[in-house]
Amino acid sequence: KLNIGVDTIQHGVEGLVYLLTESSKLMISEVDFQDSINVLGFSDELNKSLLQLYLDNRKEIRSILGELAPRLPSYHSLEWRLDVQLASRSLRQQIKPAVTMKLHLNQNEDQTTQVLQTDPATLLHLIQQLEQALGEMKLNHCRRIVRNMK
Repeated sequence: KLNIGVDTIQHGVEGLVYLLTESSKLMISEVDFQDSINVLGFSDELNKSLLQLYLDNRKEIRSILGELAPRLPSYHSLEWRLDVQLASRSLRQQIKPAVTMKLHLNQNEDQTTQVLQTDPATLLHLIQQLEQALGEMKLNHCRRIVRNMK
């Protein structure tokens, strides 16, 4: 009826869905949304219709996105043990340390357990990487991103 190709309509609908979901995820303000769609070159009437569509549906879109988000496990407790092999039949003097960790997680009111084993050097490297990531979270850029995600 519209004399428009199926691909054009599909891309238009996908673009509209993307615009509304990303705007709702970030909870952008009315002014920011208008600035975003003014770049697209639509008429003022269409821009007002898109703004009204966004304002009317952003809370519902956020609730649907929240339901679709995967439920990740959360930390409950950690048990650890340090094992050191001092000698074996073939090698009388060897030191082979290993750290064994039992990680207890909560997921959907169920408790799961993961057993992990590593050497101390790898564990120290992992700790350094996690501390670096925590340090980067204190930067203004990361704070701005986290604030917009809420």
